[in-house]
Amino acid sequence: MTIPAKVIEDTARELMARAAIDIPPDYRDGVRLARDRETGKLPRFVLTEMLRNWDVATGERRPMCADTGLPRYYVRLGNEAIVEGGLVALERALRRATADATASVPLRPNRVHPLTREDQNNNVGIHAPEVTYAVEPDADWIDVTTVHKGGLFGSDYRMLFPGDGITGIKRFFVDTLIESGKRGLACQPAIVGVGIGGAKDTCVRLGKEAACLRVVGSVNPDPAAARLEEELTALGNYIGIGAMGFAGTSMVVATHVELAHTHTGGMPIAIHQFCLSSRRASARIHPDGCVEFHHDPRWFTDYYRRAGIE
Repeated sequence: MTIPAKVIEDTARELMARAAIDIPPDYRDGVRLARDRETGKLPRFVLTEMLRNWDVATGERRPMCADTGLPRYYVRLGNEAIVEGGLVALERALRRATADATASVPLRPNRVHPLTREDQNNNVGIHAPEVTYAVEPDADWIDVTTVHKGGLFGSDYRMLFPGDGITGIKRFFVDTLIESGKRGLACQPAIVGVGIGGAKDTCVRLGKEAACLRVVGSVNPDPAAARLEEELTALGNYIGIGAMGFAGTSMVVATHVELAHTHTGGMPIAIHQFCLSSRRASARIHPDGCVEFHHDPRWFTDYYRRAGIE
């Protein structure tokens, strides 16, 4: 059966609204746990007000933050899926949904021409919104996830070397979090994604995906990566910076590490902080037109992390 392009457009428009308004339950629970552990009076107050703000946003169906970031899509294509009009029709549907949602949700029209600063007032333009693809074998559905993420701060990259080891990774992690916390370059508490390995563009992509597309509580199946996730989270909350930069112990809700085999001579690493408005929403569209909305993007599948020759 063929998946209608109109169903994709309607689903994407609904995902835009859900991402802007409804904070995913896994992140809510993570922030609630951070609030309960926080000993500082001011950061505990901030976390309590954050939770209250999310309840108000959901109750009134209004975006939970005035800055709705840069909307983008992650699309997982089942290998057997057939889209009416093909991938061109899919992308056109996503662009129309973005423009419609900008007016109807509403989303702040953040996308401007980088040189002239012209704003078309619909979050659509040159290479916007971005669409990232992945493929899943033995499936006839498509997964669509939208992420609303600010595109200004909260990320950093460094080329480390094998001799730097785990200690070097931890030093870069702490340096980045302190710098962003002191200068207000990220809205803590955050899910922190760490991409390690591959080429420069690979680790930067993996760091962002790790922050935006894994749920709080998930663990990397690689034992070394899983240990590092736990250690980095503890380290981040030991720095002494809490919610929104106040002194405290609630800087990191979770750390997600993703790996890629890399050049023998280097160890590229990128860090991406998904801010306190961790906005994402996902849906699976089946060939019969049935749409299943869910909170977990299910992006990092075994096939996506494939490690060798099959």
